[in-house]
Amino acid sequence: MILKWVDSLEIAIELDETHPDVDPKFVNFVDLRQWVIDLEDFDDDPEHSGERILEAIQLAWIEEKED
Repeated sequence: MILKWVDSLEIAIELDETHPDVDPKFVNFVDLRQWVIDLEDFDDDPEHSGERILEAIQLAWIEEKED
């Protein structure tokens, strides 16, 4: 599956699997952006990320962690 910036839930699931010991509430956007770009299935323009996109990914990750 190829991931794009708009795939916030799928990205959150991948991040949770890649970084299981991380509490997403305390991840800064600089690190979050890099971790998304570093995902094996991620294939999108790194410059197309923004605060709203990163916030959506972080919120999805927090919700994924709570489930």
